[in-house]
Amino acid sequence: MNLDIDGGTLLYALGVLFGLGALTYFARDVVFGLSITVTAALLFAAFLAFLAAGLALDRDRLDVVAYALSASSYAVFLGYVTSRYAVGDTGVFLLLAASAALFVGLGYGVRRRALTVDRRTAAYVVVGVAAASAPLIAADAATGDVRYDADLVEETTVQTAADRETGRVPATAAVGTLAVRNPSPFARATDLPDASACVVGVDAPPDAAVEYDPRGYDVPDRLDGGGGREHDVVVRVPVAANDTGTYAVERDGDCDAARAEPTIVVSFGAGAS
Repeated sequence: MNLDIDGGTLLYALGVLFGLGALTYFARDVVFGLSITVTAALLFAAFLAFLAAGLALDRDRLDVVAYALSASSYAVFLGYVTSRYAVGDTGVFLLLAASAALFVGLGYGVRRRALTVDRRTAAYVVVGVAAASAPLIAADAATGDVRYDADLVEETTVQTAADRETGRVPATAAVGTLAVRNPSPFARATDLPDASACVVGVDAPPDAAVEYDPRGYDVPDRLDGGGGREHDVVVRVPVAANDTGTYAVERDGDCDAARAEPTIVVSFGAGAS
């Protein structure tokens, strides 16, 4: 087996691998704060731009590099779309079949020299793709990110029915709602804010846990443009077995401060208003 690879080819291969890494990192939605719709559009735009460059270049394997980056952009685009949207098994199959046909057709056209563009046309394509992408990015930034608005009640009743007569058992109490709204016309990813709680003003362990109903993993991690939904905010608190009690509810209070009455203090992480 001949492993004699010249330095230029190795550097080309490393460039393609780093390009694939950059595209994959971009698709993870951890930079730029773009919507799902615009992220998918930019990945497809990168596929078109690199494809046009590959069709125009014909020197020192640069066309192969451009084709590899084009295919990488398309693969990341396809993986991103299928992971973000509920396309189902049939949808994934159809997308893969259509993609296979697309690349076989492109390969045939390149091999037969039936699919070529000059450098000026390729430059127009790249500029056109960039010009079309810029307004999308601007509109995405202008329309805002997903909003998380918490609305807590002033007091709640905690009641538990346990199979033992003594000790403390966990019980749940509804303390409010979290409204999730997407003001943008583009689909956006959702990530429910972290929440914590403590119990003060009673002779009980201060530990308490906050849950959302439905929980984040029970609903899609995205909202379509203009969409919204609500989650009940539920706190699990330790109370005496077979006991009923009324608790005041505070937001972002001091868990170390004394209270004249039993109080549940709820705090939300960054992003919640």
